[in-house]
Amino acid sequence: MNTLYQQSEDSETLPRVLVLDANQRSALAVTRSLGAIAAVLTADATTAALAGCSRHSRLYLQSPSPAKQPQHFLQWLRATIQAHSIDWVFPVTEISSQLILLEPDALGDAKLPFAPLAQVMTLADKWELVQLAARVGVPHPKSTHYMHAGELSAADILDMDYPIVLKPCQSRRWLGDQWLNTAVHIAHSPADLTDLLQEKIYLRDYPFMLQEFIPGHGAGIFALYDNGEPITFFAHRRLREKPPRGGVSVLSESAPLDPRLQSIAKKLLDAASWHGVAMIEFRVAADGTPYLMEVNTRFWGSLQLAIDAGVDFPALLLQISRGASVPQTTTYRIGGRLRWLLGDIDSLYLALRDPGFSRWDKLQRLMAFLTPHPSNTRHEINRWSDLGPARFELKTYLKDLLR
Repeated sequence: MNTLYQQSEDSETLPRVLVLDANQRSALAVTRSLGAIAAVLTADATTAALAGCSRHSRLYLQSPSPAKQPQHFLQWLRATIQAHSIDWVFPVTEISSQLILLEPDALGDAKLPFAPLAQVMTLADKWELVQLAARVGVPHPKSTHYMHAGELSAADILDMDYPIVLKPCQSRRWLGDQWLNTAVHIAHSPADLTDLLQEKIYLRDYPFMLQEFIPGHGAGIFALYDNGEPITFFAHRRLREKPPRGGVSVLSESAPLDPRLQSIAKKLLDAASWHGVAMIEFRVAADGTPYLMEVNTRFWGSLQLAIDAGVDFPALLLQISRGASVPQTTTYRIGGRLRWLLGDIDSLYLALRDPGFSRWDKLQRLMAFLTPHPSNTRHEINRWSDLGPARFELKTYLKDLLR
């Protein structure tokens, strides 16, 4: 559902930005960030969307789905950029960003604030990432590359050390006219591995890795680079997730930068001559060694936390992409929290129903939910200055609940 575009007095001087994937929480954070310095339009494949309901979105447009209708989406994008004189396109999902990089003619006169496709794939393709890590001395799990499952013999499978991780080289694989979604799996036995290799088309017919399983906990570093030069880094802690045993963050807290993780992230991104944003994920083993897991070359779900802490990644990215000089900084507010309220409610519900949690665990989880630390916690969606997204999310949530 389109809304009328209200042209302000300064619309002629502001850059015009199209934010795609508007149902993503990261798209809402981008829209709110850029609303003060750009004329922001938003788009997604639904009749209305989260970021499209923000007062910072001057126009919401319904687009074809880049996942289900890629060619129609590219045609729509080309026409929309021309019709609305778009200067910059900000996709926030892997599918939309990589599709545009694969088909750059769809941009017309607009630009992406990202590195070129070949450079992106040095980090986004997991085998290329492992090779880069090996060249620059970044710790990573032992990995073996296979072009397809047929390269593994029955004897090879029996000789593996279990558990073992099966990791497709690409999270989303473009087949020329459609996307193939993939997933990471853990095989605990030769039978598990055999079944997965036979059942999953993205393992059976396409490149993947078998990777050493690293016990430990996850950690990450968020970064912004300007044509090979680091601009800023950020870190946070996940306090609660959905599902509660591991998933997307529903409560997170800005945290000090770990010097070792920052050093490794910098070494990797320097070697890639990176430009744009990146999230570098690690698995920290019991002995404290951080092993590189993957790099996401797009905005992340809890982006609003970094913005609230004083690291406005979308605004900084737009500024450097337009050629502005931005000083390097690693200072930000520590201890601020971001809560996705409806996600936190779902997480609590799942924890209370989980038979693996003891009564004491469930009571602790309930008490933590009921003590939200209002002095240092902000809501990700619910903002008094911008209530449209909260109303939209609640309406959608209740509608899904009553189905």
